[in-house]
Amino acid sequence: MKYILYIFLSCILITGIISCNKWLDVKPQDGIIRDNYWKTKEQLQAAVIGIYASLLDNSLVQDLFVWGELRGDMVVSTQFTSTDEINIMQDNILASNSYTDWSPVYRTINYCNTVIDFGPSVLQNDPTLSKDQLNAYLAEAYAIRSLMYFYLLRTFGEVPLQLKATSSDSLIQRIPKSPQQEVYQQIMNDLHFAQEYAPYTYGDKNEDKGRITRYTVFAIEADAYLWMDQYDSCIAMCDSIINSQRFGLVDGTNQADWFNTLYYKGNSVESIFEFQFDQQKLNPFYNLLISGTRHFVAAPTVMDEVFGIDMMDPNNKDIRGDGGSVNAIDGTIWKYAGATSGANMIMRTADQSYAHWFVYRYADILLMKAEALAWVGRGQEALDLINMVRTRAHALDFTAESPDPNSPEDISTYILDERAREFAYEGKRWFDILRICKRNNYELINLLLNAVIKNVPGYLQQSVMNKYKDVRSHYLPINQNELLVDPNLKQNPFYQ
Repeated sequence: MKYILYIFLSCILITGIISCNKWLDVKPQDGIIRDNYWKTKEQLQAAVIGIYASLLDNSLVQDLFVWGELRGDMVVSTQFTSTDEINIMQDNILASNSYTDWSPVYRTINYCNTVIDFGPSVLQNDPTLSKDQLNAYLAEAYAIRSLMYFYLLRTFGEVPLQLKATSSDSLIQRIPKSPQQEVYQQIMNDLHFAQEYAPYTYGDKNEDKGRITRYTVFAIEADAYLWMDQYDSCIAMCDSIINSQRFGLVDGTNQADWFNTLYYKGNSVESIFEFQFDQQKLNPFYNLLISGTRHFVAAPTVMDEVFGIDMMDPNNKDIRGDGGSVNAIDGTIWKYAGATSGANMIMRTADQSYAHWFVYRYADILLMKAEALAWVGRGQEALDLINMVRTRAHALDFTAESPDPNSPEDISTYILDERAREFAYEGKRWFDILRICKRNNYELINLLLNAVIKNVPGYLQQSVMNKYKDVRSHYLPINQNELLVDPNLKQNPFYQ
C-alpha cells in the first residue's frame, strides 16, 4: 500500500510541476483523472491513499504548526526565524506573508474532490467493487476535505468553497468567499456522509491511526460542534468514542515509556488520527525545531508558568513538561525532537525526523467533552474529566485550579490552561484561545490579549493589543497572489 501511495503521489507531483500556477494552486491532472484512470478498485484505492500522501507535504504541516502556535504564547523566535514568522508573532501580518498561502490545504482538498467526483465511475467499470466499498473510500475523502476546511475556517474565517475537482485549466473556477456559517455547514455535510460510511476499523492498528475511521469522524465533529457552541452534539460525539472502549490514556507512570509509546513510536492506544511520517517521508521539524538553525524554541516562561517547577523536589514533575513537550535546559520543543525521554534524553538526528503530526488523541476527547459539559450545567463532571487527564500526567498540585462548578467561564479558563499543558506544540494553542475567548461576544477577550502580548517586545505590546481588540484581526488575510488571479475574491475586512 505504501508503495502504491508513493507511485501515485509521484504521478500527481510530476503532473503538477509541469502545469501553470492558477487559482488555489490547483494543477491540471487530465492524464490521471480521465484517460487511463478510474477503471479499477485498485486505482480508486491508490487515489484515496494519494490523499493521505498529500497530508505529508511539508508545506502543509508547517502551515498547520504556524497557524496553530505562532499567535499564541508558548513559542519564541531565534536568530534564524524568518521575517514572515516574526511578523505573525508580532501581529504585523500582511497579505504578502508566505504563511497566508493556503494552496497546500486546497491542494489536498482538490485530491479529495477528485476522488469524490470520479470515484463513483469505478462502480460501472469494475464489477468487483461493491457500493459499500465505494462509500467507504468516499467517506475518507469527505472526512479529510472537512478537516481541511475546518483548518481554513478557523484560520481565515471566510474562504472559497471549492467542491468540484479541477481536472484542467479550462475548468478552474474563480469563486468568491463563502460566509463562515456556510463553510461550517459544508463541513458538517461532509462529516455526516463520512459518519455513515467510514469503517470502524481496517483490521490493522497503524491503518486505524493513519486513515479515517468512524472514530476520526466523531472527533472532527466534536471539535466542530464545540467551535460553534453546540455543546450537546459535542458531548454525543465524544461519548461515541469514549463508550467504544477502544481508546485510553497512555500510562504515565514512567515518563520514558510514556514518551516512547505516545510520541516516538506513535499510533498508541491514545491515538485517534495521526499524519504518518516515516523514514521514507520525513516531517519538516528538523529544520524548524531541532537543528542548529532552528526557527522556534519554547518560550522561557513555559516551564514555570504552564507546567510548573517543584524547586524542592526535581523528581516531582509533570511528565508533559521537561522531557515531554520541552527540554527545559535549552527550550527545544521535545515532542518532535526527542528520541528518548526521562533521565537519558537523546535528540533525533536529521534522518530520524519522522515524528507524527498528532491531529486527535483520546486526551483531546476528554477535554473537549469537559468543556462542553461545563456549558450545559454539568460542571463537576467536567472537573472530573480534567482531573483524569491531570492524574495521568502527574500534574503538579500548584497548577491545579478550583473553579466554581457552576461557572462555565471559570471551568473553560481552567481547561484552556490544561490544554496548554496537554497539547503544547500540537498546533492547537491559538485555536483553543480563540474558541474559548470568542464565546458570548468575546466575553473573555482579555485571555486572548494577555496571551498574544506575552512574547511581543514591550514597545509593541500596546499596538498589538489595540489590533487584537478588533476581532476581525483574529483571522489571517487572503494572500495577495490569490486576489490577483481571482477578481471574485475580496480581502478579509480587517486588511482592506
